[in-house]
Amino acid sequence: MSERVPMTPEGYRMLQDELKRCKTVERPRIIEAIEEARSHGDLTENAEYDAAKEAQQQLDRRMQDIEDKLARAQVIRMEDIQLDKVVFGVTVALTDLEHDRQVTYKLVGEDEADLAAGKLSVHSPLARAMIGKQAGDFVCFRSPAGEREYVIEEIRKE
Repeated sequence: MSERVPMTPEGYRMLQDELKRCKTVERPRIIEAIEEARSHGDLTENAEYDAAKEAQQQLDRRMQDIEDKLARAQVIRMEDIQLDKVVFGVTVALTDLEHDRQVTYKLVGEDEADLAAGKLSVHSPLARAMIGKQAGDFVCFRSPAGEREYVIEEIRKE
């Protein structure tokens, strides 16, 4: 059995929308570019044709990846989450002990991660270190910058 891919309902919809865009907008645009390049004649030395075919292959791989993730999706709904410990889908307020500053992250699926928006992949080192911890617990993990230590201030649904 394939491994489930955890995601929020928003992440699931985001992947569905991307797949729809790939099929209805990107693929027809690439097919048109291939046809245009073919009309220029000799395909053996046609850089436009080669580039369009490469773009088609990349798009096909991305669509297969999205379809695979959607098929294996485990959509976690916020109403199913309890707030007694850190789990997928919760928002965690932390204090960075080294820099004495607060940060807040929502633990989301890999495709939803966006640090600038405060969305942390559940597979990241910090998220893995937080899973199962409770408010008041210390979290230590190794980052590219070295050992980091946080304290969990609050766990909430958002």
